[in-house]
Amino acid sequence: MRGPPLLRRGARAGLGLLLPLVLAVGWEIAVATGAASGRLLPPPSRIGATLWDLAASGDLRMHVEATLIRVGLGFLCGAAAGILAGALVATIPALRWLIDPSLQALRAVPSLAWVPLFILWFGILETPKVLLIAVGVFFPVYVAVSGAIASVDRKLVEVGRIFRLSRLALARRILLPAVLPATLVGLRTGLGLGFLFVVAAELMGASEGLGYLLVDGQQFSKPDQIMAAIIAFALAGKLADMALIALTLPLTRWQDTARESL
Repeated sequence: MRGPPLLRRGARAGLGLLLPLVLAVGWEIAVATGAASGRLLPPPSRIGATLWDLAASGDLRMHVEATLIRVGLGFLCGAAAGILAGALVATIPALRWLIDPSLQALRAVPSLAWVPLFILWFGILETPKVLLIAVGVFFPVYVAVSGAIASVDRKLVEVGRIFRLSRLALARRILLPAVLPATLVGLRTGLGLGFLFVVAAELMGASEGLGYLLVDGQQFSKPDQIMAAIIAFALAGKLADMALIALTLPLTRWQDTARESL
C-alpha cells in the first residue's frame, strides 16, 4: 500500500476495523429482524449502552485502572525475572542442565492451578494477584530470551573473539542485537498472557477489575455486561500492546526487514 506514511497507517487501521464492524452490523441486523434472539449474545446497541452506563457511573474507569495496574506490575516483575533467568540459563551450561527441565515442566501448569496455592501462601490481597500475572509473563519471556541466545550464529561469536572483544563488549555488540528482536516478541507474548492471567488473578477475592466484572455478569446472568467487559479487555490489551511496540520500536530501527515490501 503506497502513499504518505500517515495515510498508509490510517488505511491499515481502517482495514483492521473493517471485520469487527461488519460482524457487529450483521449481528445487529439479525437481532433487529428477528433472525436471532439476542438473549445470550446481545446486539452491539445493548452492549454499547452498557458500556456507556458503566463509563458514566465511573465503574468502567475503576475496573480498567485496577486491571491495568495489576497487569503492569505483574508484567514488570515477570519480564525482569524472565530476561534474567533466560540469559543465565542460556549462557551457563550448568544452570541449563539444572534449572531448565524444571522450568519447562512448570510452564505446562495451568494458571488456575496456582490460585489455591497462592491464596494459601499470600492471602487474597494484591500480592497473589500480581505474582500470578508475573508467572504468566515469566515463561514466554524466559523461553524467548534463552532460545534467542542459544540460537545466535556461532560465526558471529567467533568473529567477536577474533577481534579480541571482552565478554561485556561481545554481549553488547553481538549478542544483544542478535537476541533483541526475539526478546521483544517474547515481551509482547508475555504481555498478552498477562491479560489472560489477570482474569484468574481477579478470581482471588477481587472486588474490582475487569475480571471481577466478568464474574459478576456471569453470576447475575447479564450477558451485556460480560460482553462489555470482554470488549474493554480487548481494547485495553490492544492499547497496551501498541504502547509496548511504541516504546521498543527505537531499539530495532537498525533492522532492514522485508515486512513492508511483502
